[in-house]
Amino acid sequence: MMENRTSLEIIAPTTEEAIQQGLQELGLPSANVKIEILDEGTRGLFGFGARQARVRLTIKESPPDIPTMASQAEETEEVNTSEESSPKIETDNQLLTKAEEAVKTLLKEMQIQASVTASFVNDSSEKGTSPIYIDIQGQDLTVLIGPQAETLNALQYITSLILGKQTNQSIPIIMDVESYRSRRENQLRHVARRMAEQAIKTGRRQILEPMPANERRIIHLELKEYPGVTTESIGVEPHRKVTIIPK
Repeated sequence: MMENRTSLEIIAPTTEEAIQQGLQELGLPSANVKIEILDEGTRGLFGFGARQARVRLTIKESPPDIPTMASQAEETEEVNTSEESSPKIETDNQLLTKAEEAVKTLLKEMQIQASVTASFVNDSSEKGTSPIYIDIQGQDLTVLIGPQAETLNALQYITSLILGKQTNQSIPIIMDVESYRSRRENQLRHVARRMAEQAIKTGRRQILEPMPANERRIIHLELKEYPGVTTESIGVEPHRKVTIIPK
């Protein structure tokens, strides 16, 4: 780790990639650094005018309660060599509390005031630990979403890392800000059906705007059983898009 460096600026295609790259270079968990999103970047139009994201990671001075990755590894090794014991299993309430506290800490570092509520998602299709749904509510929180939810996805990823380190468990996280994800999903389903009807009516394939993989999946699933059309994804990330094809 670079002891003399107290802060680091990273430029990458997305804020999520920049944050991940910075954490890896510093060799610290996200709870040990202050994260500032300096520029969310932009995808541009048809590839022109694109601008990469830029974030600054500043090492906190002498964090009292959160050990570094290296010290965590040393402590784990000492425990494993001294005694053979099974990992601590967190209770449901403890997991939810830790998830809420992790997000509140991140928001505090970003100087954003909001309420945070964590709950388990009742999904019978999930195996193992149920996903934790984290709902963030407040006023004017669009900065937490970012273009195509890149900032929101980055926060979700960081929270998953923090919770995984704290509990030694792999726990899926679903984070939402002011019900953005549910509103966006409903919007995508409506667009999918409308464009499918357009494809059937004109007999021509309809090409949608570039979307991230999770949003393309919503389109594919919505039209999977839709009569008269099929779907496929075309292009190269980050400009990959869904094409609706009349049968």
